[in-house]
Amino acid sequence: MEFSNITPIAGPRTSASPAPVDPAAREAAREFEAMMLGQMVDSMMATVKTGTFGGGHAEETWRSFLSDAIGAEMARGDGTGIAAQIEGAIARYRQGGAT
Repeated sequence: MEFSNITPIAGPRTSASPAPVDPAAREAAREFEAMMLGQMVDSMMATVKTGTFGGGHAEETWRSFLSDAIGAEMARGDGTGIAAQIEGAIARYRQGGAT
């Protein structure tokens, strides 16, 4: 199957000048991505059988910290692209062009 003849409905939006990088917006977007990924990992880990030595309140607490750490590591660097999307949305909002 070939898709070379498909034309996108609308191309990526570009502006005359790129939005300035806001370190606070970038950090907030990365923190959000890390938190969201941590919650996803925690939900997945809740379905894993722990075996005969697992269970109890202490394990639930530990799992939460581990999930947060995994989410933060996943978001570090390029992450999944969620932070970049949020950062772009913040920049558009501040420029008055939120859509």
